[in-house]
Amino acid sequence: MTEKKDAAPMRVDTALVRQLAELLDENGLTEIEVEDGDRSIRVARTVTVAAAPVAAAAVPAAAPAPAPASAAEAAPTGDVLADHPGAIRSPMVGTAYLSPEPGARAFVSVGDSVAAGQTLLIVEAMKVMNPITAPSAGTVKALLVESGQPVEFDQPLIVVG
Repeated sequence: MTEKKDAAPMRVDTALVRQLAELLDENGLTEIEVEDGDRSIRVARTVTVAAAPVAAAAVPAAAPAPAPASAAEAAPTGDVLADHPGAIRSPMVGTAYLSPEPGARAFVSVGDSVAAGQTLLIVEAMKVMNPITAPSAGTVKALLVESGQPVEFDQPLIVVG
């Protein structure tokens, strides 16, 4: 390992790093950076968004529901899809963006096949762009938000099945 002899060793203020880590936790952030002159400290953590497993519950027997009269009535609504086991929820409060920048092609569209770890959209919180990735491979079933829409913590964003 080669070491630069003319460079001064970096001194890390561990108390500041701890404070920044606490700010991350308290505010639900994934990254924070502080600059002081020519030095900066960046504290970040990875966010893994995974759909929670659905527990099977005993359901009392009920009378069968009448069949819908038309195909439009049979189509699932956003509310039904929000409860889908493949619904991916927002890990924070922020603004959802479906593309990496204005005017660019969306990360994914309904019907697209996605790989585990692929970016589906981003949620911006306090000027930090947080990628929301696919927890597993599948097909995009529904986009439940629009680009530029404010989102709440735990709000369903997209359904991958």
